[in-house]
This record gives sequence, C-alpha cells and structure tokens, in this order.
Amino acid sequence: MYDHIGLKVKSIDASVRFYTAVLGPLGYVMCSRDENGAGFGPKGEPALWLHLHKGQNGAGAHVAFRAPDHAAIEKFHSEGLKAGGRDNGGAGPRADYGPTYYAAFLIDPDGNNVEAVCT
Repeated sequence: MYDHIGLKVKSIDASVRFYTAVLGPLGYVMCSRDENGAGFGPKGEPALWLHLHKGQNGAGAHVAFRAPDHAAIEKFHSEGLKAGGRDNGGAGPRADYGPTYYAAFLIDPDGNNVEAVCT
C-alpha cells in the first residue's frame, strides 16, 4: 500500500515508452508529462512518478504492480520486452512466494526491477 513512488530516470522518452507499454495491460495510464518527468496511475491519480536525473543512478529499485489476472501479467511482460525492458522472469506461478502467487519481472531502461503480480 503506497501513495506514490518516484523513480529517477535517464531518459523521459525511453521510460515513458516502457511504462506506457507495461502499465497499459494493468489498467494504468500516463496522467501527466513534461520535459522533466511523467506520472502514471489510474486516470487522474498518478502514483508512479518518473523524474529526469542527469547524474549517476544508484542501485535499482523494485516496484510491484497489482494485476487483475494472469493474461494482464503475460501482456505486461511481452509488451515490456518490446518496449526495451529486459527479461527478469517470465509470467508464471511463483510457489516459493505463495501458493497462488503469479508474476512476471522486467528490468526497466534504468535498471529497476519491475513486477506485475496477482494472487
């Protein structure tokens, strides 16, 4: 449960392309954008903020997004790969996390581990 998350990104264009692709299947949209950043979330409620950062990024963060079903997770993963993400675990059950845990993982253009999950 969170109000919002901010991630530092090297390229607003690359990050917007990636997050538009992976969050669309989960029902999220871009709510705000300017030359220094963008916000994604449910329509009118941005909760993921991307901020342009010209310095060195530190170690990547982990962000998990709730998905409505397995099909959305599968689309999250396939669209993310097409949009420049790197595979970090394809869509499937994760019994070690829980008996009904189903997820997929991608590395975004800035090295963050991004997950879609439903239980």
